[in-house]
Amino acid sequence: MRILQVITSLHTGGAEKLIVDLVPRLRALGHDVDVCLFNGEETTFKKQLRGCGCTIYELSDSDHYYNPLWVMRLLRIMRDYDIVHTHNTAPQLFASIAGLFCSAKLVTTEHSTSNRRRGWKWYKCIDRWMYNRYRIVICISQKAENNLKDYLGHYNTDIVTIYNGVDVEAFHQANPNNSLRRTNRFVIVMVAGFRYQKDHETLVKAISLLDKDTYELWLVGDGDRRPLIEKMVTELGLQNNVVFWGVRFDIPELLHTADVVVMSSHLEGLSLSNIEGMCVGKPFIASDVDGLREMTEGAGILFPHQDYQRLAEIITELHDNKTLYEKTAQACYNRAKQFDISKMVQSYSKVYQSLV
Repeated sequence: MRILQVITSLHTGGAEKLIVDLVPRLRALGHDVDVCLFNGEETTFKKQLRGCGCTIYELSDSDHYYNPLWVMRLLRIMRDYDIVHTHNTAPQLFASIAGLFCSAKLVTTEHSTSNRRRGWKWYKCIDRWMYNRYRIVICISQKAENNLKDYLGHYNTDIVTIYNGVDVEAFHQANPNNSLRRTNRFVIVMVAGFRYQKDHETLVKAISLLDKDTYELWLVGDGDRRPLIEKMVTELGLQNNVVFWGVRFDIPELLHTADVVVMSSHLEGLSLSNIEGMCVGKPFIASDVDGLREMTEGAGILFPHQDYQRLAEIITELHDNKTLYEKTAQACYNRAKQFDISKMVQSYSKVYQSLV
């Protein structure tokens, strides 16, 4: 099959990471898979993907995702493919329009349990039309599927769940990089873009309650909200306890070097960082919200949404109680093994085969 993956860009993020992991593995199964970017800006993910031999189409080199001209440019590309698989809002919408004029079968992945446009009542009819243009809508968690079905009310498309996956053993077998450690403090790490879905504020507030000589926070990622969090860290006097690592591509080693992995969020689909954090044999703590709850409950430790005092208590308990620490770490690794990337790739391949 000829399959085209369409996404806004290859900047860092969960959907982008899925593309980078999925495309070479689908090609290894014998599929002819290429990628179309609305924003073709050069990134590390893009360089990594180019190395697998796929064609990368670029509609522009800017972040003007909603230019109507992209519909016609996308249509010319889509005509050469059996399957067009979209990710993110602009590709979802534009491919559904372009699909009216070509025979490619449309698939999309819903990467979150919610989004801002679901709060726009006037937009619901557009969303309902758009999703019904797709033969299959893939959700990355059961909660994401349930929420989408509830939101749409009635629909004609197939809506299914395929959980995200990671190379579990590659993460588990990585070695710590102790050169990253500046002190002997107990290190808490969160790997997440500084976007509205993420709740860095609660984690920073929790760290402010802890002993400064004992604990240190590492924040890995970038995004438009990073300056706000940097300002907050300064105002709380935590400059010597919070490290901003920016975008990194040694995540397995970095996670192994830390002591506890945290994901503090307002909402999620199914966070790849969640699964990655559980792979490395460290306790995983997460906000008790849709998307994180489904993955974490019964293995890692959940804290009430935005409850920084409870989060601080959990971190302290893991620091002080070695038995709890080791029990939680082992449970997290056992849970992660259920989400190996090989299962995800086979499931996507079966979806494509069902359409052709």
